[in-house]
Amino acid sequence: MAADTPPPVLSPKLEELLQSLSDRAFAERLRKVYTAAGQAIARLSDLDLVKYETAGVDGSPDLSLWEEMAPVIRDTVVDVNALLNVIREQFQAAGAGGTSGFAAPLAATVEARRAKDAAELLQGWMQQLAQGITQLGETMRNPSVVSDRWTLLAEIQRLRARFREHIGNLVFESASAFGPMTRQQVVPGHEAEVKAAVMVRAIVADLSRIVAARLNKVREAEPEDVQWNAQQLQTELDAFGRTAAYRHLRAQDKRHIIEMRGNVGRLAIQDSPRKQEVLSLVEELDTFVRSLSNVNQRQVLIAHDREVWAGCGVRLERALGLLGSEPAAAARALAEAAASAQSLYGRDPRLDAFLRKVRKVQLVQLTGAELRSTIGELQSLLAGLDVM
Repeated sequence: MAADTPPPVLSPKLEELLQSLSDRAFAERLRKVYTAAGQAIARLSDLDLVKYETAGVDGSPDLSLWEEMAPVIRDTVVDVNALLNVIREQFQAAGAGGTSGFAAPLAATVEARRAKDAAELLQGWMQQLAQGITQLGETMRNPSVVSDRWTLLAEIQRLRARFREHIGNLVFESASAFGPMTRQQVVPGHEAEVKAAVMVRAIVADLSRIVAARLNKVREAEPEDVQWNAQQLQTELDAFGRTAAYRHLRAQDKRHIIEMRGNVGRLAIQDSPRKQEVLSLVEELDTFVRSLSNVNQRQVLIAHDREVWAGCGVRLERALGLLGSEPAAAARALAEAAASAQSLYGRDPRLDAFLRKVRKVQLVQLTGAELRSTIGELQSLLAGLDVM
């Protein structure tokens, strides 16, 4: 993000909160912190590590990598410290009297107590961020990290993600001190993070399905078909490497993909590769790609999936209620539920199969028994999801 980029616009919910506070000075102090937090999250998200990667997995970082990564490490520290400075300026650490940064005691009102809680939460997360800066410095001095290109990239990626998470917590928890709200309503960049996670899950699920199908074909392949299967797998991995999801993978996961893609390529150019060697490699790849489904354990997806699951349930209940009186409205409710459920793709193979099937169907045109059975099928699949 360029230095002259205008400050990020606060979400409507944050604006509503700030406007509701009777202490205007306190509200403006919060505004400055939230604006700085939004800018920090944007800057910490604005990094594409793909350009720092290599087509191989061996070798230590060379001088060129250090020259490229030094500004990234420096900017990470600068961006976090910029937010810390704003918090320090607006909410000085509590003194011996425990005033939590208030220049003068506020009236003993509910709002005042909530404001005090918010200020203390800001200071707590400020300490977490400061500790993160210290950890970053220690990590960059660790020989086991800096001696390996991929480990270095993975650590930079991990630390920047943790900074974003802490800053998001800072905004969410301090804002929540004043009343109930969701992360989506107040955390800068939350919606983009959710969309990226949903996209990664969906494309990884398709890759897992492709690799599993390729594994079955290799198992059944005649000797003369083994090389062709290796070539097809190489093409499939190349296609995955061009997806937007690949960009969002962890650096160490990309390292495994690149390593196995190289091994597949080596076998693909052999005139008569041994079937067992190709089979072992595809089995290893299948196991690894399945492990990428751990993306479902990310907190951002867990919260998203619960919300989508609940919304789909409401729509399907409405569809059932309209079946007898307004079948066209019931079909529309089903179509809305199915469209919303598409963002759950990758969570469960049975649900995935259903979602792929209904992409080819005009659900709004269903009637009678087919409409009822489709509603029931989607309800059953959603009921089987572990989203709580």
